[in-house]
Amino acid sequence: MLLPGYIMQEYKLVIPLPEVLEHKIHQIRKDFGAQYQYKPDPSRPHLTLLTFSQLEMMEERILHKLKTIGMSAVPFKVELQDFGAFPTHTIYINVTTKNAVKSLMRSVKDIQRLLKTDAEHKPYFMQDPVISVARKLKPWQFGKGWLEYAHRQFSGRFMADGMLLLKRRDASRPWQIVQRFEFQALPITMQQQSLFIETPISKTA
Repeated sequence: MLLPGYIMQEYKLVIPLPEVLEHKIHQIRKDFGAQYQYKPDPSRPHLTLLTFSQLEMMEERILHKLKTIGMSAVPFKVELQDFGAFPTHTIYINVTTKNAVKSLMRSVKDIQRLLKTDAEHKPYFMQDPVISVARKLKPWQFGKGWLEYAHRQFSGRFMADGMLLLKRRDASRPWQIVQRFEFQALPITMQQQSLFIETPISKTA
């Protein structure tokens, strides 16, 4: 039996969406699932920055680093426009304002050694920021679905003012919120002062 700190956890760093936009995209997922015999992702729609696996004992150090990154990050606008695809398995909503998202990911890449357990467990940074509608599609689901969604329109925008770290033990379990990190655009001296203030960790799903 493994000690609690030595249990491997799956983690995901995401930018959450406003509730109205969440509901709108959730409905799109449901409609796609009903039309193409696809089981939609039950988790809340969000913009994924990276995924990684790490021992639970490393979590506190990771939270500390992510908090520092969040404090220096500047809130930015995210624009969503229409649909795109990764042939032949995924249909997604396009993020047209990619530069700000990629800039944030570059900041997180500075701590990627902390996110790597071993050669087999490396962090995966999203090369092309998107919001998924349906993933791991069968060829016929993708073919028919993309034939429709390639011509459908969608638009949305929001201000990204924070990011969430999520975790789960394995794929059979729901994601849990570990902590939210606010984008505060603080200079380094103010960051260092703020780090002395303890921030409670949320455990709600």
